Amino acid sequence: MPRVILMAGLLLVSGWLQAAPVVTQLQDKLEHPWSLAFLPGEQGILITERPGRLRLWQQDKGLSPPIAGVPQVYARGQGGLLEVLLSPDFASNRRVYLSFAERGSDGKAGTAVGYGRLSNDNARLDDFRVIFRQQPKLSVGNHFGGKMVFDRQGHLFIALGENNQRPTAQDLDKLQGKIVRLTAEGKVPTDNPFVGQSGKRAEIWSYGIRNPQGLALNPWTGVVWEHEHGPRGGDEVNIPQAGKNYGWPLATHGINYSGSPIPEAKGAQADGTEVPLHHWETSPGISGMAFYDASRFPAWQHSLFIGALAQKNLIRLTLVGDKIVAEERLLSDRDERIREVRTGPDGYLYLLTDDSDGKLLRVGAS
Repeated sequence: MPRVILMAGLLLVSGWLQAAPVVTQLQDKLEHPWSLAFLPGEQGILITERPGRLRLWQQDKGLSPPIAGVPQVYARGQGGLLEVLLSPDFASNRRVYLSFAERGSDGKAGTAVGYGRLSNDNARLDDFRVIFRQQPKLSVGNHFGGKMVFDRQGHLFIALGENNQRPTAQDLDKLQGKIVRLTAEGKVPTDNPFVGQSGKRAEIWSYGIRNPQGLALNPWTGVVWEHEHGPRGGDEVNIPQAGKNYGWPLATHGINYSGSPIPEAKGAQADGTEVPLHHWETSPGISGMAFYDASRFPAWQHSLFIGALAQKNLIRLTLVGDKIVAEERLLSDRDERIREVRTGPDGYLYLLTDDSDGKLLRVGAS
């Protein structure tokens, strides 16, 4: 049975006393869970585990054995099985998209995306095919990205890390440090910003990205938002626009983990690059992103929820249009790395914690 935990005490936020959220533990014993997706009709929640397993959690049955048909993954460092995403037409095609780290012939790896058909008994992915590969493959275990989202026109956006190879985020002939935009079948839309331009990858939507760990569709505007890890400092939120440069490594609020400056950086801003919508001077280690537009908890409406790996809490950003006007930290006393955040069809938040004994949590306002 789920274990219900009422967080003790009150939170003082912007001068107002607010009761802490109520957290329900639905599942533990997940090995570094990374992403989740809700099957329709309360059929359960698909969950990826980074070592390479896709599982189904159901309220009355708990956690399934691994679902068959998942591709082999490069499970090293930050690599492995990453995002799970349902097709917008899942009800008719039962298509499940996965992003994952894929090994190349020289031992290095890159991010790949593919899809398969989930069998009617939810036990396997049939006919899995890869529709996108990050090229070239440069990672030895770092900065894969892998977040995905569909927009309202059915375009598939994929966020790609720069594989810890900083300059590649500015190289338009490479797919490191980019947001790419594809059709549901992996083709390049004809209105992508660099289509037909020599020496520039037609898949690219925007660039200058370091290590993206959040990608979500704003439900009020229909526009994709992205967030990413800075180095030591400088985590940031962006609204990636066609053809725009988001700065890394030319513009950053962070420094190297050693304490030295980023060699390529010209400062917090650089000519020809976009200023982040929001940034943190000290990195929370942001991961997962979910807009809250449900009616269950009115106090949370028009919020953006983001997990924090390093600072081990849940960040709530209050929005007025596209402006972030307030920030609140929740669940700080749980001391758990929050990997994923999703708004469920029931109006609760669902979180995954990043651990060898990771958890699926349901969170509601008290």
